[in-house]
Order: sequence, then C-alpha cells, then structure tokens
Amino acid sequence: MDRLLLMRSFVTVAHVGSFSGAAKLLSSSGSLVSRHVAELERQIGVRLVNRTARSVSLTEPGLRYAEFSARILEEIEAEDSTIARRHDRAEGSLSIICPKWIGSLDLGDAIAAFSAAHPKIVVRFELGGMSDRTYDFLDSGFDVAFHTRDLRDSSVRLKKVSSLPFVLCASEEYVERHGTLTHPNDIAAHDCLVHVNDPVWRIGHGHASTLHKIRNVAFSSNSYIALQKAAVHSRGIALLPQRSAYDDLVSGALQVLLPELAVPDRPLYAIYGPGQDTPRKVTVFLEFLTQWFSSNPIAALTT
Repeated sequence: MDRLLLMRSFVTVAHVGSFSGAAKLLSSSGSLVSRHVAELERQIGVRLVNRTARSVSLTEPGLRYAEFSARILEEIEAEDSTIARRHDRAEGSLSIICPKWIGSLDLGDAIAAFSAAHPKIVVRFELGGMSDRTYDFLDSGFDVAFHTRDLRDSSVRLKKVSSLPFVLCASEEYVERHGTLTHPNDIAAHDCLVHVNDPVWRIGHGHASTLHKIRNVAFSSNSYIALQKAAVHSRGIALLPQRSAYDDLVSGALQVLLPELAVPDRPLYAIYGPGQDTPRKVTVFLEFLTQWFSSNPIAALTT
C-alpha cells in the first residue's frame, strides 16, 4: 500500500487523537484509517499507537515518526506548489533545437528577440543534430523543436509558426552561359546545387505544380548558405530560402528563374510535448514567435 497514504492517515490520527476524528477529516471511514495505521506499523516493524476503547495515544516511536511524517508531507506539498507555480509562469529554462539553416536565419533572430523580451526564461538554443524520429527531441531534454515538413505523429503537438518563402535562382553569368529556364522540365538539363535533405524540387502552386527529382547534381551540401555561395559563383541553379538569398537577389548577384511559376513556401512548424497541460513558458514562446514572424515579413522581390 502507498506509504504516503499511510503516513497521511497516521499524521491525521496523531493530530486529532482518534480514528473516527481522523476519518472525518480525510472523508474516509474509521476502520480504513485504522487499517492504514496498522499497515504502517507492519511496514516499519514498530508499534506507533496505543489503542484503547476510548482513545488513541502515540508510543515514543510514534511521536518521533509522526513528527517525521508531518515534515515529509509538508515538504512534498510545498514542492508540489512550487512546481505548479513555475509551470504556470513564464520562467525557468527553455531548450530549443532546430536545423542549422533555419536557426542561422529568421528563427535565430526571433529567438534572440524572445530572450531579450523574457529575461526570466533561460534559453538553450541548439542548431543541428536532429534525429529523423520526430519525438527524439523530448528524450534529449528539449522543450521545442522546429521542422519545415508536415508531421503526422501523435506523440507530439504541432503549431505552424510561419511560412518560409523559397526561390529558384542562378547568377547572371550562369544564365548567359547555359541559358535561362522557360519550363520546369528544363531543370533536368542544368547543373543543380542541391541540399542533401531536399533532393526533390516542387515548382509552381496547386494543381499546376510539378515535382522534379534532381539528377544532375553539380554541387551538394547540408548548408543553404554554402549552396548560395556556389550559386553566386555561377556553379549552377539553386533552390534557396528567400531570406538567405535576398541581398544577392536585390544586388543582382542572383536572379529569379521561372518567376511566373514561383516556388511554394515551406511551413515552419514548432513541435512540443503531448498533452493539454503545456507549460506557460512554452505557450508564451510560441505566441511570441508567431507574432514576430507576422511583424517581420520578408520584403517582396521585384522581378
């Protein structure tokens, strides 16, 4: 039988001096409270109370154990209360993980702004090292993880924070040497700069969109920044996050290909632990990021 339950019955008996009185306070029965105390005595191996027809008194070991039990129960209740208050307040530690390319762009700026706005939350923000298994971030001690792919996993909860625009582009020099694209199928004839986790490119929107598995890979990397540099150096065409490529697109170092078709945005999802009782620090964080992305849109490109 649960030791804390037995201790609570015993402490109440010690306080009121009878099983029936303790039973009233505990919304129980006198016989059940008596069994609890007897079971506690059996587990400890010492008689804790003197039972008479009219009253209950504590033995010498009972006096000591009643004091000990009361202290333990008070400490448990105090700790429960402290944890509950921290759970309901936006404070404490918050551990976040995301792919490197996201963290070095928009998300890094947003999380830095969040940390400045909520100094009582100590942020731990790690880039890279993410597992293919959606829920592994929880086992690794993280509160929130970010992805840009649709997830179907009941072991976590998901919130769409924003959309990340992408752009198909190449340098002017590359286009002059190899020609521009007039149709998505032309991609197959060009040197392509491919992210190792993004080997299939979707061009266009809705029913008009087409998928293209890239076979002519001239340069590959797990970093969109590296792919962008290769594109600027005229190594081929690349599918890049617009936030990353924006300055090069504005300056003319890169130019948009197939602008009339465009490239679908990627959803930015935050995933976190299951259950309805989400810690306040997590809900505050997700609300802040959603508002940050809404307030800091990427400027439109003119083509």
